Amino acid sequence: MIIPRLTQRAGVGYHRNLCYKPRASMPLKSVLFIAAAAFIFLHTPAWGEQNFAFISAAAGPQTSLTRAKPAPEDFPQAQQSVVDSVPSGTDTVTAPDPATSNSDTAPPRHPVPSHTESATVPTPNGADIDGEAAQESVSSDADLWDRIRSGFALQDSNSPLVARHENWYQRHPEYTERMMDRSKLYLYYIVEEVEKRGMPTEIALLPMIESAYVPTAMSRRKASGIWQFVSGTGKKYGLEQDWWYDGRRNVIQATQAALDYLQNLHMEFGSWELALAAYNCGEKKIARLLAYNKAKGLPQNYESLRKLPRETRNYIPKLIAIRNIVNNPEAYGLTLDEIPNEPYFTTVSAPSHIDVQLAARLADMPLDEFVSLNPAHIRPVIKGDSVPLLLPVDKADTFTENLENRDKPLTSWEIYRAAKGEWLYKIAQRFGMSLERLKKVNGIRPHSKITSAGQLLLVPANSAISSGSARKSLGSLHPLY
Repeated sequence: MIIPRLTQRAGVGYHRNLCYKPRASMPLKSVLFIAAAAFIFLHTPAWGEQNFAFISAAAGPQTSLTRAKPAPEDFPQAQQSVVDSVPSGTDTVTAPDPATSNSDTAPPRHPVPSHTESATVPTPNGADIDGEAAQESVSSDADLWDRIRSGFALQDSNSPLVARHENWYQRHPEYTERMMDRSKLYLYYIVEEVEKRGMPTEIALLPMIESAYVPTAMSRRKASGIWQFVSGTGKKYGLEQDWWYDGRRNVIQATQAALDYLQNLHMEFGSWELALAAYNCGEKKIARLLAYNKAKGLPQNYESLRKLPRETRNYIPKLIAIRNIVNNPEAYGLTLDEIPNEPYFTTVSAPSHIDVQLAARLADMPLDEFVSLNPAHIRPVIKGDSVPLLLPVDKADTFTENLENRDKPLTSWEIYRAAKGEWLYKIAQRFGMSLERLKKVNGIRPHSKITSAGQLLLVPANSAISSGSARKSLGSLHPLY
């Protein structure tokens, strides 16, 4: 007869076991799977190229725009959505994870020009104390990189995190060079605005940490644009967000908003290091940590904050690592192509509605480059109104002339106002387009099947079947004008 015996498992208590056996060892397949997962984790940045996604400018955003501030080294997985003939034209981005980077010996760091921080303190009206002097001292170097180097002002750091990030960028030269290459379109404008405000020119490198200068970047937490604004903060700083347009992705508007925000944080906390930390994790978090230090009799500075989020702990070291690489790329085995110290783009008035593809053709420029300069227009139709287009300086006159000479319609789309409960696949069939394309054009989630009352959809113009065969329950067509 088998006599039941009482056995005890950790944290469970006693139970009856008719045939007590020792726990079997882990299956070999499980051991191999865990080992492979550990290997991948230790050799892949926490937000590597395969994990960071972005949305094409013409494809439209996700339906929700609200989210928390993104973690640069835990960058989100978001779906890449591209309208059939509107390519994104941008690379995915990656950045180092100090927790998993190898601790190889970094090349010797070279000193950066020393600047006193007092020369960069902004006044309450947004101007800097020595703004005029700063503008007079703008470098006349032919290479924009030299101008940027001359304005470095953040304190150097001997943190091992800086060396880890330097090592990561050094071991991924293709990624680093692509990131630097993308920045060419925007750097001159940003450097100009940074210098006008008397801010350290490291600020112009900050989008490399936030988005790797991918203009259509959108995180899993719905941060958007090169400055990675969340919806709430974007609205607070005047960045319009609607079905047609996302101002967080407008290069000029988002840059002004980001610099305003950073100046406000600098005035609040008194140092650029604390301001940058607050930009990443929020001013309330930094205020709480400073209050904690004060209560414990600890210094009130960035280096003394001991409970920063992991992302924020690595945020400034990443920026310093990028600064060091820009300051002396040869020491890291990298080459920075020269960037002319002159404007790359200019603004041009846009008609009230024009197709993205047509606008690019009128400017005689590649579609992906046009989208990179105008990523805020999130539908295949640009709803111009008062928002100007950005075009390369040498393409502005071409666009204006071709637009004046065009005698055909500027858009090939119209609005369909759906009735409640219409099947999306039937709407797609009615307008001669695939269901996938209908969803991409209108920023509809992949699993959605029916419409809500009054839902607006962009559909190809002049493609609907005859109205005589349309049922009463179908919605109605409306021109864009």
